[in-house]
Amino acid sequence: MTVNLRYLGLFKLLLFIIFNVLPSSVNANSPKFIDRATELNIQHIYTGGWEHFVGGGVAAFDCNGDGYPEIYLSGGNSRDQLFLNTSADANGRVTFKIIETTSEIGTVGVYPLDIDSDGWLDLFLLKVGENKILRGGPDCSFSLANERFGYQDHGMWSTAFSATWERGQSLPTLAVGNYVDRDHKDAPFGTCENNQLYRPQDNSYLAPHTLSPGFCSLSMLFSDWGRTGRQDLRVSNDRHYYVRGGAEQLWKMQDKPTLYSKTEGWNNHSIWGMGIASRDITGDGISEVYLTSMGDQKLQFLKEDGKPSFENARFEVGVTAQRPYVGGDGRPSTGWHAEFGDVDNDGVDDLFVTKGNVDQMPDAAMADPNNLMMGQPNGRFIEVGLEAGVASLHRARGAVVVDLNLDGLLDIVVVNRRANVEILENMSKDTGSYLSLKIEQKGSNPSAVGAWIEVKAGERVWHREITIGGGHASGHAGFHHFGIGKETKAQIRILWPGGGKSNWYEVDVNQHIVLEKSGTELLVTNLEF
Repeated sequence: MTVNLRYLGLFKLLLFIIFNVLPSSVNANSPKFIDRATELNIQHIYTGGWEHFVGGGVAAFDCNGDGYPEIYLSGGNSRDQLFLNTSADANGRVTFKIIETTSEIGTVGVYPLDIDSDGWLDLFLLKVGENKILRGGPDCSFSLANERFGYQDHGMWSTAFSATWERGQSLPTLAVGNYVDRDHKDAPFGTCENNQLYRPQDNSYLAPHTLSPGFCSLSMLFSDWGRTGRQDLRVSNDRHYYVRGGAEQLWKMQDKPTLYSKTEGWNNHSIWGMGIASRDITGDGISEVYLTSMGDQKLQFLKEDGKPSFENARFEVGVTAQRPYVGGDGRPSTGWHAEFGDVDNDGVDDLFVTKGNVDQMPDAAMADPNNLMMGQPNGRFIEVGLEAGVASLHRARGAVVVDLNLDGLLDIVVVNRRANVEILENMSKDTGSYLSLKIEQKGSNPSAVGAWIEVKAGERVWHREITIGGGHASGHAGFHHFGIGKETKAQIRILWPGGGKSNWYEVDVNQHIVLEKSGTELLVTNLEF
């Protein structure tokens, strides 16, 4: 695919100026969410002192093969919990029951991925101390697998994670971001740890490669930022602890990883970085990037062909979410997890952001509601968090936006400090159509991480990159959800990692579909739930 990106950022901003003079309003049928946690007797709070002011992750993934995603909740100083999805037995309502309160403690975040490509999703646990790989097996069974995979950990304070499959490898490359060196005599300020890159050899990991300098990373994402054919590593860093001399980073994933430089087009950005979200929201095949922070959030567009030169969207686009919109606290907001998803299936991606004071920071809002910003056809976003029922004023941290009961509507799980987890079921009415797609290929990398999904319906084409990482300490695996609007049929094509693409395949909408690679064809299985 060839995309002319020169001056693309300026062109997009001009489009925003043109479209912003047109009236824009939220659909009368705004999305509606109901918190089901208390009703389901789900009790879970992310606890701990300053080492757990950050983190609080959640993973959503199917660990028993029935298609419905379970949820794994990190506990901090409390024990982690794994909940079985029982929605199949509840007439379509979201329901869970606890499988176990695990023995794991000190967990900051959790990401699901199939490391050994055996068909069962594994978990990577970010820890205060030694990180852990839990190898998944039948019926949601897990076993410690650090030694099995040769994973060597130095017991640091890990707060960010991403993974990708590099060419010719059977195991994924793992990136681990670390926070403050707690044992340094000058800790915590100016004592950021270096990050680590784990590359495999055969079926085991080598000693980690140090990614230096580290600037207290809180989110990482392997992504093909410019459709170069290679996923590079973006790192978002917390300037609160690196204090000076640090910045956001983009690592070029060559044989020896190196940072993109200013001469290569990389612009210096220094923020209180918390989370990364990536999604093509303009339809040009290039992903935009959303960064959460303290004070404001940033939506960035790529502005020049072949160069990683990102430009911030204007304030009028409506995504900075810099202050609380309800609750009476006018101090600056603190953003954590960000995730795109079309919650009303109108064909335009929306944006969910968790908010909450670090703990007792006096310069930041204490009453800080989560954001649900509805994407509009003119490129703007409009806040509907209060009307939608997601505007809790807890200290929110990690989250997932995922279809929990497989009814075609995206639900939300939010982990909080000092307050119970929220299980927000999407009860919206009069929504558009959807497609729910699971992408598979034989051999290593069975979930086709690095592939691009293209969905075409009516006059629109959606482009979606398959990634692992980003967000804030949280991730999910399984179906990829597309809102299709009013269309009744769609065409699908997969651009596979490493090259090659499928033919277009036409399907009816409002389905859950498995698409498996078979040369240039797709083996298509329609699922019934």
